[in-house]
Amino acid sequence: MQHGNEQGLDLAGNATFRHTNTALLSVSSVEAPRIVSSTHFDDRLAPTLRRLKFPPRLLERVAGITHRRWWAPGTSFDDAAIEAGAKALAEAGVEATEVGLLINTSVTRRNLEPSVAVKIHHRLGLTSSAMNFDLANACLGFVNGMILAANMIDSGQIKYAVIVNGEDSQAVQETTLARLQRPETTREDFNREFATLTLGSGAAAAVLGPADAHPGGHRLVGGVMRAGTEHHELCVGGVDGMSTDAKGLLDGGLQLVVEAWREAQPEWDWAAMDRYVTHQVSNAHTQAIIKAIELNPDRVPITFPYWGNVGPASLPMTLAAEAQSLTSGDRVLCMGVGSGLNTGMVEIVW
Repeated sequence: MQHGNEQGLDLAGNATFRHTNTALLSVSSVEAPRIVSSTHFDDRLAPTLRRLKFPPRLLERVAGITHRRWWAPGTSFDDAAIEAGAKALAEAGVEATEVGLLINTSVTRRNLEPSVAVKIHHRLGLTSSAMNFDLANACLGFVNGMILAANMIDSGQIKYAVIVNGEDSQAVQETTLARLQRPETTREDFNREFATLTLGSGAAAAVLGPADAHPGGHRLVGGVMRAGTEHHELCVGGVDGMSTDAKGLLDGGLQLVVEAWREAQPEWDWAAMDRYVTHQVSNAHTQAIIKAIELNPDRVPITFPYWGNVGPASLPMTLAAEAQSLTSGDRVLCMGVGSGLNTGMVEIVW
């Protein structure tokens, strides 16, 4: 039996989608307060770097990251997600009692159950009729959360949704630094765990609601999703560390983005957007995407040098930072790639 693609058929399926009545009402971020420089990491790893003959300022030179942030002692990632959610609700002018859905998209978690969402739901003062759950899809989770919430708003099932995310990179980076300091660490070990050192901590939240009730909101128009799950072993992370095939991840992610971009163009015409808000990984990833699909680099805001890769929070944090410079009618394309691999692009008209 032949599959559709073997027969030359179009299998776009539901990968391309449109929203009919959903607007982004607010997007907010919370920066972790402790600045941790790449120089600090280089100093801690100095004996290993010398022994393995790596050049100085490796993180800054290779990834373009000068520093990232950690939370203050006593502050947890879900506390930050709660703060971001409360801030987003206040900015949107939406009461907690009006929210019908809370989605937590954090990769970070301290236990397998219950969900991270339940604490956030409770602390935000949402009603018992508000659904709440975790949605995990690596760095693409926040985009997935917005799409799912928009579908539920479009259908009339809910009126308002809150999407939250909080990430804490400190524990996994401390563990990784300790492991890389061992005298038996090889160049292969270092390269495999290098991406862990690019991570950062932060939090973000967005409130979505019906566009017809909020003419001043920013309409979610729709977008495209593509999966390249043959690459599911290229980046595997856990509480103790993250193992990454950096070249394979870049090559596979770039191919997936280009395929999704080409699939979307006949319907979407994204070649001249006012802003391209991307998931922030590193200089190499960002520049490769800009070149591959010929984006105007002046319209791609960059935040990874001072936040690092904040996982699913990096895209909404960057969008929140750009919000002040956007004007009514601007077209914004949110673009992300998550380990696995999956990619998503969603257009928002400001």
